[in-house]
Amino acid sequence: MELTQIFTIAAKEFRDRMRNRWVLAVALVFTVFSLVIAYFGGAQQGAVGFRSIEVTIASLVSLVIYLIPLIALLLGFDAIVGERERGSLDLLLALPITRLELLLGKYLGLAAALTLSTLAGFGLVALLLYQRLSWAGLYHYGGFMASSVLLGLAFLSMAVLLSVLARERTRASGLAIALWFFFVLVFDLVLLGVLVSTGGQFGGEALAWLLLLNPADVFRILNVFSLDDVRTLYGLASIVPASLGSQALLGSVMLVWIVLPLLVARWRFR
Repeated sequence: MELTQIFTIAAKEFRDRMRNRWVLAVALVFTVFSLVIAYFGGAQQGAVGFRSIEVTIASLVSLVIYLIPLIALLLGFDAIVGERERGSLDLLLALPITRLELLLGKYLGLAAALTLSTLAGFGLVALLLYQRLSWAGLYHYGGFMASSVLLGLAFLSMAVLLSVLARERTRASGLAIALWFFFVLVFDLVLLGVLVSTGGQFGGEALAWLLLLNPADVFRILNVFSLDDVRTLYGLASIVPASLGSQALLGSVMLVWIVLPLLVARWRFR
C-alpha cells in the first residue's frame, strides 16, 4: 500500500469539494444554526439569549444528530458507485493503484472536507462566544466539536460502504436516506416502544446497552454525560447506567463505527 497514492486521491477529493464550495456552504449552515440555537436554545425555559454552555450544548446535540449524519451520507454515497456509473472506475483501477488505496483515498478526502466544515462552523461560534465562556466551558465545547466530527466520520464510513454495495447512484442515494431515517428516527422509537409496551419488564438495563448499536445515540450519551446540567436536561441519568457513560468506552465504540464499515467495504470492493 502506497501512502503517496492514497494522499493524491484524497487531495483530489478535497480539492473538488473546495472548488464547488461545498465546505463553505456546510460551514455557514453550521454557523447560522449554532448561533440561532445558542441565542434561542433556552426559550423552552422561558428565556432567550446566551445562558450557559450547558444549555447551548444540549440544544446543539439535537441539531448535530439530525444534520451531520444526513450531510455525511449525502457526501459519501456516490464515492465509488459514482465513479462506476461515469465509467471512470475502470480507468482508475487501470492505473498503478490498488482498490484499498482508492477506497482510503476517497474516504480521507471526503473526511477532510467534512471535518473542516464541521470545525469551521462550530469553531466560529466558539470565537464569537469566547468572552462569555470559561476555560471549562471552552473545554467541553471542544469535546462537543470533536464528538461531532467522529459522528460525521462514522456515517461517512457507512456511506462509503453503501457506495461499494450499490450498483446505481439512485439506489445508493435511497439507501443513504433509509439509513439516516433508521438511525436518527426509527431506532430509538423501537427501543422506546419495547420499553413502554412491556411496562419496563423486558430489557431493562440491556436496552440501554443496545444504544451502542446506534452511533447517533453514542454521540448523544457522550455529550449528555459530559456535563451534569446537560444530563439533567435530557433526563437520561435515570435510564442509562452510569457505566455506559464512560467517555473511554463511548469513544472506542465510535471508533469501531468508523473502522468497521470501511473494513466491510474493502472486503466487498471487488
